[in-house]
Amino acid sequence: MVIPGGLVVLTDRRSAAGPLVSVVEAAIRGGAAWVILRERDLPYGERAALAGELRALLPPGRLIVAGPDPLGGDAVHLAEADPPPRAGVKVVGRSAHGTCQTSTEDYVTLSPVFPTKTKPGYGPALGPEKAAALAGDVPWLALGGIDTPSRAAACMAAGARGIAVLGAIMRADDPERAAADLAAAR
Repeated sequence: MVIPGGLVVLTDRRSAAGPLVSVVEAAIRGGAAWVILRERDLPYGERAALAGELRALLPPGRLIVAGPDPLGGDAVHLAEADPPPRAGVKVVGRSAHGTCQTSTEDYVTLSPVFPTKTKPGYGPALGPEKAAALAGDVPWLALGGIDTPSRAAACMAAGARGIAVLGAIMRADDPERAAADLAAAR
């Protein structure tokens, strides 16, 4: 099993600066290694079709679907309240906000690490060191407000396996460049 790391892009078609698939494709060209498909409000058929389109852009197993249904794949990312996925899912992540209680998850996202424009007022911001302390021995991705290479580097220096980014990629005029800048931060 491969655990997500590096630059992980979270989708948000409503804030994307262009067509969602095009923005994600540019981010992948820029160095995004994984994609988490959110878009939980789409009807099942549309969401499954979108998962197929995104899956075709990535190496096998690198699309993670938010929610317990992997939509034909084998990786999911669960909200704090989501039930466990059905059998056959190889990679399970879970969102954590201020606490980190895992049971069978392979990784967690901890957020918000920094204040975030996507969810203003959401927090308080943990900071990279507190996020690392909350994760303990669980592999973790930093999420929230990671919009500069220096913030990405601070998360990696604190022990994050990667950074999960939504706004800095989705709203970017040049998502490929934004992804390249964040992916290069160490």
